[in-house]
Amino acid sequence: MSRSRKNQKKADKKKKAGWRTAATSDRHELYELSVQSVDAECEFIEQVWSERRRRPARLIREDFCGTGAASVEWVRRHKDNRAIGVDLDPEVLAWGKARAATRATEAQLERMTWRKADVTKAKADGVDTVLAMNFSYFIFRTRPELRRYFRAVHKALVADGMFLLDAYGGSESFAEVEEERDLDGFTYIWDQHIYHPVTGYVENHIHFRFPDGTRMDRAFSYHWRLWTLPEIQELLLEAGFRNVTVYWEGTEEDSEEGNGEFEPNETGEACEGWIAYLVAEK
Repeated sequence: MSRSRKNQKKADKKKKAGWRTAATSDRHELYELSVQSVDAECEFIEQVWSERRRRPARLIREDFCGTGAASVEWVRRHKDNRAIGVDLDPEVLAWGKARAATRATEAQLERMTWRKADVTKAKADGVDTVLAMNFSYFIFRTRPELRRYFRAVHKALVADGMFLLDAYGGSESFAEVEEERDLDGFTYIWDQHIYHPVTGYVENHIHFRFPDGTRMDRAFSYHWRLWTLPEIQELLLEAGFRNVTVYWEGTEEDSEEGNGEFEPNETGEACEGWIAYLVAEK
């Protein structure tokens, strides 16, 4: 390759990496790019149903749906799939509806319903699966509050329905630290700002930094309780679920990083940071 072509390639790469700024970026788009993995979530639904049921799931309810990205992906995957997205924030629901028109066909979106509602009171029953991803249910900070939500989910499911949720933990989850990841044209910063050992209260923020030096600080903020897996499993059983399984992520041999493959595991690993799925069966 000639020097001029090399220089042009470097310039193109720099231009591509630097087009985002705080002023020109949308926080919801950045969240989807840095946090969500809706393909993996939908694949996990299909995996669990193929393993545990003799039929596929068709109707899902995405709680704390935000932009509804997982619901949109679900209706795109099969002509019989339907989805209900539930969230209290009208601004993020409006953003999600507008973006959905660019992601799915009109016929696909006819099989999706958007609900502005409290997830503990949402009138969206008879669903095969309820999703609560990205640790959103950590917003419930007492055992009675979280158990009440789990009971509402149990009631919403069909007789053979399943509740899918995720959790995070590990020794680093109890520390007040920041973690950075460089993505396409911006840096994602996860800020574990406050942790109270006595109550389990955590205050977390998401910041974004851009190549021009600008920042979007506290684009998202969370005031949660850091629930542990034993607590979550106990509360699910107390809420009426008959069986709860933890799915643990496998590890790449070379890098020792997560490989994206989740399988049932009764012990887990004492690592610095982990993300796990839970499957609660009605």
